[in-house]
Amino acid sequence: MIDRHYFGTDGIRDIAGQGVMSAQFAFKVGMAAAETLKRHAATPVDGLRLRPEGVKPEGAGPTVVVGTDTRQSGSMLAHAVSAGLTARGADVIWLGVMTTPGVSYLTRQTGADAGVVISASHNPFEDNGIKLFNQGGEKLSEELERQIEQLLGEELADLPPVTGRAIGRSSRYRHDNDDYAKFLLANAPYLDGLRVGLDCANGASFEIAPRVFQQLGARLDVINAKPDGSNINVACGSTYPQAITKRVLELGLEVGITFDGDADRAILVDKKGRLVTGDQMLAICAVVRHEKQVVSTVMANLGLEHYLAKRGIALLRTAVGDRYVFTALREHGLLLGGEQSGHLLFLDKAPTGDGILTALQTLAAVRKSGKPLDAWLDEMPMYPQTIHNVRVAPEQKARIAELQAVQEAVQRAEAKLAGQGRINLRPSGTEPLIRVMVEGPDQAVIEAIAKDVAAVVEQVR
Repeated sequence: MIDRHYFGTDGIRDIAGQGVMSAQFAFKVGMAAAETLKRHAATPVDGLRLRPEGVKPEGAGPTVVVGTDTRQSGSMLAHAVSAGLTARGADVIWLGVMTTPGVSYLTRQTGADAGVVISASHNPFEDNGIKLFNQGGEKLSEELERQIEQLLGEELADLPPVTGRAIGRSSRYRHDNDDYAKFLLANAPYLDGLRVGLDCANGASFEIAPRVFQQLGARLDVINAKPDGSNINVACGSTYPQAITKRVLELGLEVGITFDGDADRAILVDKKGRLVTGDQMLAICAVVRHEKQVVSTVMANLGLEHYLAKRGIALLRTAVGDRYVFTALREHGLLLGGEQSGHLLFLDKAPTGDGILTALQTLAAVRKSGKPLDAWLDEMPMYPQTIHNVRVAPEQKARIAELQAVQEAVQRAEAKLAGQGRINLRPSGTEPLIRVMVEGPDQAVIEAIAKDVAAVVEQVR
């Protein structure tokens, strides 16, 4: 079995226009994806037949929905992938600009065999990515990703031609029924005049998020909802919560919500301007839903673990990446999990992270509890935590942590923490970075430790 060389924890990513994010390579990804889908005929997911009878003629090729965020390079890559798909006999349903969870939902709702999202999520505008969903709207399995890579590397040039009626077709999805918005509204509380600030990161949520919150009765203040193709995630969104925090404090809003570029994650801000991270949203929802166990990652704050334990809720940790959280939830028969970044999974609602859904479910839990959001934060202390990112060559990421000098630096850090904190050193799954995370009771101490370890990584990279 070959390892994955192009796929990371969240699809394929690179600087748009070069390498694996060139139009030429995106075309090949579309071809390889179509061939992989044809070799694995669509089967029911969890016993459910997703495609209504009669939608496609017997023997026809797979159907794939394709959506993109607001990056300038999105159209280039989406059309290249679509051309590759149709060249190998797949039919494409073009969604246009759509959030990643929206593509996941519409993959299920239309009965398609797969979904493709062109997005680099929270990454800078210059980057882009290709993410694939199976017919259940779940991220493609690592095994299918390996099979796509094998086609890219060995077999693509030897495929027989697809001609005549076997060539796929492309059509536009009709948004008249507003199916995804209806799904969100069906899983939301009435907001009854709540003063809400939204930061749409100039990304894929720029139209649907304000519309949904307005229909729920919120009094809205919306920022960063004018995408121009290059301003996605620029000094805005969940990676720059200062923008919505400032707005909340200036206007006296009751809550702020900030999404990333493809809206699969959300971070909240309470009326005092304090961040409500994925850890804290996970805790609120877990307590109100009476969960017995939830899933997060090795990055989850120790404060979360202690808070949940005092309330009889166990925390299961996984590697970083929502696919690992999803896998653990499925394996243990659990429903709620997530990441500190605001990427939460409610498997009784959807199979993938959804920033708008996460915000709505958190607000619903707060309302059901009868306790305001700021009161939740008052009783939920979190340990100071710092992350230092060190840029490395992509081929170096996997081996850095194995180097003796780095291992010795980590051992020195653990000795300084003396059991009162922890250190985690890991390669990013989406960027050429090594992330050095240190957590402990003293901010100055953990900053110094993280800086020392990051310096060693920089020396040996």
